[in-house]
Amino acid sequence: MRRVGAGLIGLLTTLAMVGGTAPSAMADETEATAPPPKVELVLDVSGSMKAQDAGGLTRIEAAKKAFNEVVDAVPGEAELGVRVLGATYPGNDKKLGCVDTQQLAPVGKPNKVEIKTAIATLRPTGFTPIALSLREAAKDLGTGAGTRRIVLITDGEETCAPPDPCDVARELAASGLNLVVDTLGLVPDENTRRQLSCIADATGGTYTSVQNADELSQRVQQIVKRAVREADETPATVKGSPNGCPDAPVLAPGVYSDREEFGQHLWYKVPVKPNQELRATATVGADRKVARDYDVTVTAFSEDGRELVGNAGAGNGRTDVQSAGLRYPYRTDSDNAKTRTICLVVTNAFAAQPGVATAPGLPLELTVDLVHASHAKAANVHGLGRGWVFLGVLALFGLVAGIVIGWLRRGIKAIGKAL
Repeated sequence: MRRVGAGLIGLLTTLAMVGGTAPSAMADETEATAPPPKVELVLDVSGSMKAQDAGGLTRIEAAKKAFNEVVDAVPGEAELGVRVLGATYPGNDKKLGCVDTQQLAPVGKPNKVEIKTAIATLRPTGFTPIALSLREAAKDLGTGAGTRRIVLITDGEETCAPPDPCDVARELAASGLNLVVDTLGLVPDENTRRQLSCIADATGGTYTSVQNADELSQRVQQIVKRAVREADETPATVKGSPNGCPDAPVLAPGVYSDREEFGQHLWYKVPVKPNQELRATATVGADRKVARDYDVTVTAFSEDGRELVGNAGAGNGRTDVQSAGLRYPYRTDSDNAKTRTICLVVTNAFAAQPGVATAPGLPLELTVDLVHASHAKAANVHGLGRGWVFLGVLALFGLVAGIVIGWLRRGIKAIGKAL
């Protein structure tokens, strides 16, 4: 029984040590001011926006009302820009109509009067060049550190393909710009819903169908505020090495985003100090149609190529994501122990269905954490169910249970005879 008690104490001690260590406690305490989030609103002003089905207003009237409210409520931390599509060319020449996109307001601290004045002059006019507008909006948002968000508001599908706007969204997601596209559909049309959902899914954004000006305004404000709130939470972009550990990027604790080709191996390096435990989780998203059988594997190797620990997550059927994770404790009693470099390898066994584009690669999110490594021996935890002590406990429990059940049966029989 003392061994059982010691095991329980060891288990509780382990949980206390692991749970009491903040994930960032082992990380370097360096802070930097995050650049402000950038958001560009992209509004469809094509001819179909003249229709009157948004709560008694035309679609363009609903969009203007929502834009004015959003501009008034934009958080001070955000930089906001406005781009329109289909706003100036009224003719039928597709070649001209499909390059009809302009930036009304540059991305920056918004001049609310100028933006509202520009929005008030908009009249539904031309084609719907969504793909081109997404590419131009990405340019408007620029490069460098910080989060970027495009909010696309439209009532219809792309009318200028190719390129397909969903393929363009995948290109943007693979560009390493920390770019997310949220889409809002003003018409619950199935084809429009499918296209807008694809654009959002490819970049980690959201699709919402809105029915009136109030819903549109509320949803856009939510997206802009979320961009501010998530500015410090956006995964850092990294590029794993397909050529092995020597060329792999070095990762500190944090969340990272990458793109991994179908069936590819990507390598990363994590320095682990003595008596730290490395915890890593990889999630690969299926942002297009994939074969039914799939898996994701995360493996830790030493620098000399020895496999230390690994784990795989597998599935069959439809999926949006598949994850796998591992834990590797670097325990040592040596006072002279040095930091050890652990090589992480993420592998996926996804396969694209026939006719589905394989480029760019699948979205990959990698979480890396370092916590204190407990010295509690595994036998103290897992040994609770082994050996003669455990069998003795089971036997004693069975004996007591049998006696209690026997007493209950006798009591029930006695009551029955009395009745």
